[in-house]
Amino acid sequence: MTVTATSVGQSDPMPPQAAPSAWRRWLVRLVPAAAAALSGLLLYVSFPPRTLWWLALPAFAVFALLLRGRSWKAGLGLGYLFGLGFLLPLLVWTGVEVGPGPWIALAVIEAVFVALVGAGVAAVSKLAGWPVWAAALWTAGEAARARVPFSGFPWGKIAFGQADGVFLPLAALGGTPVLGFAVVLCGFGLYEIARVSLEARRTGTVRRVTAAVGALGVAVPLVAAIAARPLVSDTAEDGTATVAVVQGNVPRLGLDFNSQRRAVLDYHARETERLAAAVDAGRAERPDIVLWPENSSDIDPFTNADARAVIDRAARAIGAPVSVGAVVGKDGKLLNEQVLWDPAKGPVDTYDKRQIQPFGEYLPLRSLVGAINDEWTSMVRQDFSRGTEPGVFTMAGTGVGLVTCYEAAFDWAVRDTVTDGAQMISVPSNNATFGRSEMTHQQLAMSRVRAVEHSRTVTVPVTSGVSAIIMPDGTVSQKTGMFVADSLVQEVPLRSSRTPATRLGVFPEIALVLVAAGGLGWAAGTGVRGRARR
Repeated sequence: MTVTATSVGQSDPMPPQAAPSAWRRWLVRLVPAAAAALSGLLLYVSFPPRTLWWLALPAFAVFALLLRGRSWKAGLGLGYLFGLGFLLPLLVWTGVEVGPGPWIALAVIEAVFVALVGAGVAAVSKLAGWPVWAAALWTAGEAARARVPFSGFPWGKIAFGQADGVFLPLAALGGTPVLGFAVVLCGFGLYEIARVSLEARRTGTVRRVTAAVGALGVAVPLVAAIAARPLVSDTAEDGTATVAVVQGNVPRLGLDFNSQRRAVLDYHARETERLAAAVDAGRAERPDIVLWPENSSDIDPFTNADARAVIDRAARAIGAPVSVGAVVGKDGKLLNEQVLWDPAKGPVDTYDKRQIQPFGEYLPLRSLVGAINDEWTSMVRQDFSRGTEPGVFTMAGTGVGLVTCYEAAFDWAVRDTVTDGAQMISVPSNNATFGRSEMTHQQLAMSRVRAVEHSRTVTVPVTSGVSAIIMPDGTVSQKTGMFVADSLVQEVPLRSSRTPATRLGVFPEIALVLVAAGGLGWAAGTGVRGRARR
């Protein structure tokens, strides 16, 4: 009997190819999305108050793993999830007293910048030397985030998580843009090394150029950080000054402390007078300079005789010039002001905060915000006005640069004081609004990076802690606890030389933004040529 092909086909049919199940399709989508959010969370964990700075490297290595070779649309989505994983926990302190609405809105908006970076990284990931282009794109994203919207919000710059890290000396070389670029490049380089190693194990072939790119991505930042070490010094160049940082504390945590404005002023005056008694008794060194926090006198001492008398008495008791943080009304304007108070002459100079905080010190889109929630508009009844000039007080012959609280996050606001003659920097702050959250530790880390960036002693007087004295090499020599009355007294070095970062200013950031633009242009050109060939 002859068996035909047809009968064989009928009697022994081939099983149809199984289509992937729905859950597999969802798994393929969910795993990268979950990994993106978790790697963003890992980046958050690298930030203060933890000292796990090195976790930023595997966070960016995983980010590279997720983005390399993907479309820009996939990069946009994965970048957004990475940004949410990082920024939602990092900025949770913004909702401590006002609820989750503003906190979530802020994180959701800021994560858009990370999403755009993700799209860019995916686009350049097919280029030769892609870790360089990709790291420059991250810096470009931070540059944009520091400027828009509403004059920017640079909180969460990668540099601010590196106060305890080996890369910190790079802040003196090129400021926060170069420090952050080095960390991201190193993370991307680690991924490239791991990728080449796994490929070599699987195929038995080493792609030498790719391996070299990965190795250089790790080695160059580390070698540069070591080479920059001589830029970091706490040697006195212009002698020393004995500074006192006064933390008076507040009656209670949260926004409610504002209703106790007179008590806050009295607390700081009382702590200053207690320090003066300790000096007179020989238990403490007599300070040349006394530094009070932001909002230490929310009662205007220029129009309120009682407030003026309280500050006068404290200044005379300590016998040294005092920088007082006050809320002052002038010509119909409301100003967040530092007032230089001479023990004999009273107020002799002022500095008005220039970088004021949106939704905290002024309310953009007031009518829209009011339509959403009337309570939010009542929290900022009158907008603060901006100062126009950098603040450098001459206190006992020392140039003291003033950088009020939120301003410490902005490169230009700190650098201006140094180029204007500051031999040391003070960052008066008021963190009582944010309770015992991580905010004060994040801000302290910023000040440590600024100390190295400009090679200056930095003092951080805070109403409720953590107040600190930071050496020009970024080490914290003294600090207070939180929500206690205390004062710190120390002889600190004064310096006038300028680091490369101070001299270069914004130029390293501009250079890295141009590198990022070049990478995107190359990627776009490559894509166009590829479509033309097809």
